[in-house]
Amino acid sequence: MPRIGLVIRPEWPPERLRGHAAAVEAAGLDDVWLWEDCFFSGGVAAASAALAATSTVRVGLGLMPAPLRNPVLAAMEISGLARLFPGRFVPAAGHGVLPWMEQVGAAVASPMGLLREWVPAVRALLRGETVTVSGDYVRLDHVTLDWPPGQVPPLLVGARGPKTLALAGELADGLCLDASFTAAGVAQAVAQSATQRPAEVVVYLPTGSAPGSAERILTQLRVPTDPLAERTALGTPAEVAAAVRAYADAGATAVALQPTPDDPDIEGTLALAAAARAHLHAAG
Repeated sequence: MPRIGLVIRPEWPPERLRGHAAAVEAAGLDDVWLWEDCFFSGGVAAASAALAATSTVRVGLGLMPAPLRNPVLAAMEISGLARLFPGRFVPAAGHGVLPWMEQVGAAVASPMGLLREWVPAVRALLRGETVTVSGDYVRLDHVTLDWPPGQVPPLLVGARGPKTLALAGELADGLCLDASFTAAGVAQAVAQSATQRPAEVVVYLPTGSAPGSAERILTQLRVPTDPLAERTALGTPAEVAAAVRAYADAGATAVALQPTPDDPDIEGTLALAAAARAHLHAAG
């Protein structure tokens, strides 16, 4: 049975985040998912607020752009949240949006090279290891966290292309897949990232309850080449549950239902997500 969560969009005012997170928990969903985009609120601050406003839901940050975050600082932030809220925080990292990375002076010659050095360094620090590395992008000299987490959270990698998917399978604890994937695409991504390590596969899936949701989603999709029905969760709770089930059958362990930034009825979309989860669990 996949976990079902709701995305709290960075485009929404930060002061509403705690209320949104509490509503997700009250509705009985499993997860809150966030991401860190330029130039909205920072993802770690948002995750901290969501965790503090709730007591049971898991909060995922998918993803943090690795070029923006020194791996030691990232490990310190992740460890702090993991100690404050054991078992409830799941971080993910990725290349970030490359034009934004260039805009802020954080672009690197090889995003793949950076991620290949960044992920093992962060994972080792979170395990409490003393890390020394001299790479092209990550250079650490006997660094050890003073407060490593007692319960080390999984570190996911956001991936789309085959090279990053393979890297995620090799180095990370799972995948974070954006809303460009159909269920068939998820199955292909899981195969491309095949690894012996137990993996989590989180997928963002566009949804909405208000009239015109399909049209709003269509304007948000990056490359709308696949039929909309194959990459959305729309309709009745049973239809949304069926869409979630298709993604779970393809390998998703968690589905984050993603409203559009201009969703006119967030409460209705949340109610639809909760009803779909109830339907899925009732069906077994």
